Amino acid sequence: MAQKVLSGKTKGYRNHPQLERFKKTRSPLAAIRAYLLGVYHEASIRGYAFNQQRINSFRNAPVSKITVTRGQLVFEYKHLLAKLKIRDLNRYKKFLETKKVSAHPVFHIVVGNLEPWERGGRKGTLCVK
Repeated sequence: MAQKVLSGKTKGYRNHPQLERFKKTRSPLAAIRAYLLGVYHEASIRGYAFNQQRINSFRNAPVSKITVTRGQLVFEYKHLLAKLKIRDLNRYKKFLETKKVSAHPVFHIVVGNLEPWERGGRKGTLCVK
């Protein structure tokens, strides 16, 4: 769906806040493709079904790193934990034991708070260095 939104082929989800990080790149379609390929790779490692055929073969200049604030990553990680606590208690407990969490390789992490486009939290919170 994100690929369709970024290519202007749908009217739904055009203002989804998570897509802002891709819209800011030089090539949003190449950026979302790089992101989805990383998701596909991780899904394969974990044994999840993820249809790689649905990732557009959009070719463009190499994708530069997408800047994301540490506060945003902390927020998204806490959001994931809340979902796991409800949906998969065993995985939730396993994640709590995790000492280091890595961001997707396409992201460059910088010091900062919650992203201004994030709707799920209070802006200006969660500053992490």
